[in-house]
Amino acid sequence: MFRSFFMAGFECATGHNTHSQWIDQIEATQHDVMIDHDYELIAQAELFSAREAIRWPLVDRGGGRYDFSTVQPVIEAALRRGIEPIWDLFHYGYPAGVDLYGAEFPRRFAAYCRAAAAFVQDQLPGPHYFTPVNEGSYFAWAAGERGLFAPHQRGRGHELKIALARAAIAGIEAIRDVCPQARIVNVDPICHVVPPAGSSREAQDGARHFNEHVVFQFLDMIAGKMHPELGGSREHLDVVGLNYYWTNQWEVGREGTPLVDDDPRRVPLGELVRSAWLRYGGDVLVSETGALEDARAPWLDELADMSCTLLEQGVALRGVCLYPVLGMPEWHVREQWTRMGLWDLEPEREVLRRLPHLPMMQALRRAQHAVRQKRLALGQPD
Repeated sequence: MFRSFFMAGFECATGHNTHSQWIDQIEATQHDVMIDHDYELIAQAELFSAREAIRWPLVDRGGGRYDFSTVQPVIEAALRRGIEPIWDLFHYGYPAGVDLYGAEFPRRFAAYCRAAAAFVQDQLPGPHYFTPVNEGSYFAWAAGERGLFAPHQRGRGHELKIALARAAIAGIEAIRDVCPQARIVNVDPICHVVPPAGSSREAQDGARHFNEHVVFQFLDMIAGKMHPELGGSREHLDVVGLNYYWTNQWEVGREGTPLVDDDPRRVPLGELVRSAWLRYGGDVLVSETGALEDARAPWLDELADMSCTLLEQGVALRGVCLYPVLGMPEWHVREQWTRMGLWDLEPEREVLRRLPHLPMMQALRRAQHAVRQKRLALGQPD
């Protein structure tokens, strides 16, 4: 389905963080000025599909005016290097003056999605992939419940989740108005919580309700399974993208403290992916996953084993996106850099050098070989 099973993900969050500081991860990692070099690197690593960004706050000038000058170099590099982008259209950041809770938000967003899809279709051969709203559940919690991102609201998370789903549905329809064959990759975290040891039946039921219902609410809205008045359907949902990190499993009441690796209450990622596939059917993608420092290579080995097992079971797993593929600054602590990609970033004069993390690179080769062999054995095209 995608040009490569293993993909590269470029961290592309924009917006205002918990300190109301403007963040632009594309600029911070110099991916904007080093796009051709970055695409050359991932092509050499045989990562021919990439999660990429059209940064809404930079493109939408208001009044129906759009400036795609920041997107043009990405398209040119993609054409030169044979890379297939999956375009994030709203990754936390939005133009000044937009009220995410207001009635105008879906219309403004749909108009932007239509313009972005038309621009991409004009410049790149298909197939075309778009993620209208990245991580609606997480963003609703972070920006609407805990005030970590603009609009810095508290206690309005569910309201924001509904608003984001409404906008995403409008955006999907606008994309398909101009690009009928576009595939939509709806991306949301897959999480699992456990009740504390010796907890009440009520606490156990609450954890079960979160795992079976709450974690899927945003995708359920897109699919028309929840709040059908929003206009969602299975066709709107299309490809189910699941984001997963070691932080995605925790004990109720201890948010921010992940279950340790050897906690027997942890559920393997493969089981979580399979549960989502059973819920929705269709194509599934691990749209973000990664690990820190020395855990990078072992995690990639686990991902290879997981992928082979799911493929053997008949799960329609279409890929795994290594995210972020480059080191990056923390959202809320800008001077602190995270080392969790295939390439660490090291400053040299005014340039951030891309230094390969060799153990992870070697693990990638093993993973690509293992999945390629499994797919061939199953009669699936490479």
